[in-house]
Amino acid sequence: MSRVSAATRMQATGVTVLVGGERAILHDASIEVRAGEVHALVGPNGAGKSTLFGVLSGDVIPRSGEVVLDGVPIGGIRPAALARARAVLLQENAVSFPFTVEQVVRMGRAPWARTGSAADDDEIVAAAMEATEVQALASRAVTSLSGGERARGALARVIAQSTGILLLDEPTAALDLKHHEDVMRLIRGRADAGMAVAIVLHDLNAALAHADRVTLLSEGRVAATGSPSEVLTAGRIEAVYGQAVDVFPHPSTGVPLIVARRGSALAPLD
Repeated sequence: MSRVSAATRMQATGVTVLVGGERAILHDASIEVRAGEVHALVGPNGAGKSTLFGVLSGDVIPRSGEVVLDGVPIGGIRPAALARARAVLLQENAVSFPFTVEQVVRMGRAPWARTGSAADDDEIVAAAMEATEVQALASRAVTSLSGGERARGALARVIAQSTGILLLDEPTAALDLKHHEDVMRLIRGRADAGMAVAIVLHDLNAALAHADRVTLLSEGRVAATGSPSEVLTAGRIEAVYGQAVDVFPHPSTGVPLIVARRGSALAPLD
């Protein structure tokens, strides 16, 4: 499938976030999220990925800088309109009440209540559950599920929201190998169909295999932005993560692979 031409859907420019009113945990960061692309946010723990993600979603208000959606500052977009434009999957998806999986997925349709699109709710919910392979869990209480099953149900909810922009914070963290790859292929397919996707990832190899663009953060700053192969070089990874790696092409696909360089002795932990 050929990809649609990229057009910027969301853009954060020069955003700085302070904690305690003093220390910057995100400093002068900028990012573009384009239609038809998967844009991965990567970096070590504490680098500022989730903070930048929160700024994009509108949940974190920066001290300075601007975030726009289709050229409009997100602070000026009404919540219902924002929910119909972009869907947000947080890293934590705690559900305290025993809603069924289908009920949770159907919650994704809430922004479309009392609109012409509400007539399609049943079809859209069913398609989202099929895409994430949770049909068999439809009547199960979410509180009874494993972490990976909950994660797939939560992803089905944001897909059912039927927006043109997906903001995903570590959607594969709790998944086994098969479902990790299934979810990444699903996300890739959504972008190929024209959606704009920003995704926080710890798995650098997933970023190399599935992303169009990568923003690498380090100590609250953007260290590099560009294509995965341009950004995720051995030298830059070692400089940012403090871990030597080797980067080489996969023998069958040619997609670069990142492997930690392991010696006979372990390096001391900080």
